[in-house]
Amino acid sequence: MAQLTVRKASNEVVGAPKCRAAANRRPAEAEHRDIQRAPLFGEAEDFATRAEALRRRLRSSVDSSEIIRTDRDRDIAG
Repeated sequence: MAQLTVRKASNEVVGAPKCRAAANRRPAEAEHRDIQRAPLFGEAEDFATRAEALRRRLRSSVDSSEIIRTDRDRDIAG
């Protein structure tokens, strides 16, 4: 795989992806690659993949559909 060197990049341009990578719990290099790839080739992830990544990031394994069904059933029986 090729390497890319960008000279005279501001600290903001270098630092922002590092912060984003930390928030996404992945290496800064992976974040940089995605930032470069997205405008050129579009987003490859589908909704389910992005939703799963968000659940992981929020550390939530709750399936709210069961909670909603239970509440609706209770209201109907009510």
